[in-house]
Amino acid sequence: MNPAIESKIRPLAAVPYRMILSLTGINLLGMGRNLSGLAPYIRDWVAYNQATAPKESFSIRLADLHPRLSDRYDSAGTASGDYFHQDLWVARKIFAANPGEHWDIGSRIDGFIAHLLTFRTVNVIDIRQLESKISGLIFHQGDVTALQTPDNSIESLSCLHAMEHVGLGRYGDPIDPSGCFKGMQELQRVLAPGGKLYFSVPIGKERLEFNAHRVFDPFTVTETFSSLALVEFAVVNEQGDLIDSAKPEDFRSVRSACGLFIFEKPATPLKE
Repeated sequence: MNPAIESKIRPLAAVPYRMILSLTGINLLGMGRNLSGLAPYIRDWVAYNQATAPKESFSIRLADLHPRLSDRYDSAGTASGDYFHQDLWVARKIFAANPGEHWDIGSRIDGFIAHLLTFRTVNVIDIRQLESKISGLIFHQGDVTALQTPDNSIESLSCLHAMEHVGLGRYGDPIDPSGCFKGMQELQRVLAPGGKLYFSVPIGKERLEFNAHRVFDPFTVTETFSSLALVEFAVVNEQGDLIDSAKPEDFRSVRSACGLFIFEKPATPLKE
């Protein structure tokens, strides 16, 4: 088959699966794993019933059954993929930089922000509400396309796996096809001279996967942040592995990877 035709068929074949998952919550691939785990579950149930429980309270009761059918096929944990590598990589960079104050916009609270909270206070901005009593987490509800923050005021700023969603309505934000670019301009505006921006988005063959996210050509990102200097670039590739000191030009045509950018605002404006 022609590779160009095959590349179009594969994404289209995923659309029905995504629609079923979105509309019903049914994970067809997960169903197959659960079914394969049913026979071992029954076998273990019989074996446990035939053994003597150390306490009556630990005997099997039908009202308390809680079948977990596919865990036996999982690995001990996940030490790969976009979020694992991005959260750890950026948290280590911020720990080493040791800024006086750090702000984040839209990154995952139970991943990246949790990493940062182990060693510093974090100001978090998100368009959604957050009820939190976690020490060190200062929450501000706001819109990244119109930040209520003065120019050149933030010395350390992060936005991980968030900007690709802005303007698509997925999180209750207003529909705005240019929302991601407005948001990037705002990050650029509020960053202080000498300050660092830690930024990540899906990269590869540029496209919109409505309403999940956008995938950016890496040069779209660097060109949009035209007043900032790119000081580091890494990638989590399609296999889920981290490639440190990567080259943007090598990831323009991949299906999808995670681009990790560290920008710095120069003390004097960059020449056009």
